[in-house]
Amino acid sequence: MRIGELSRRTGISVRSLRYYEQKNLIQSKRLENGYREFDEIAVERVKAIQLYFGLGLNTDQIEKILNCGVRHTLPHKNPVCEGILSLYERKLAETNDQIRALLELKAKLEERISMIKGSSLHVLDLDQNNLSRGLLDKTAVASAMQTPD
Repeated sequence: MRIGELSRRTGISVRSLRYYEQKNLIQSKRLENGYREFDEIAVERVKAIQLYFGLGLNTDQIEKILNCGVRHTLPHKNPVCEGILSLYERKLAETNDQIRALLELKAKLEERISMIKGSSLHVLDLDQNNLSRGLLDKTAVASAMQTPD
């Protein structure tokens, strides 16, 4: 099949497929007219590439997995490649670190939102010109910051 058909069958752009070929993720034969010719296994390999992208792997990591064994054209169906377990474990550790960082950020944002919602300070309605020139009346600011009785 030609690259356009591979694109239609996989939902991946022709440009991306050319990039995958450049990165040695998929292979084609060149016809006499210069067109790329892909076999049926290319469809499955492109689906595998998308799966690995979904796991957060980059093209170098995917290339190592896809080309890890001469016998295995689809290693995700038989993941016996050397180093694949450690790659997955490293990616899981990275993902867990990202989750921890996001949970910390979430907690800080929730704390800030709670502080803002619970605050009894009133917003001053000041003339924008006076603000930009720094002409604030100190007593107006002080009285506006006091809570009403």
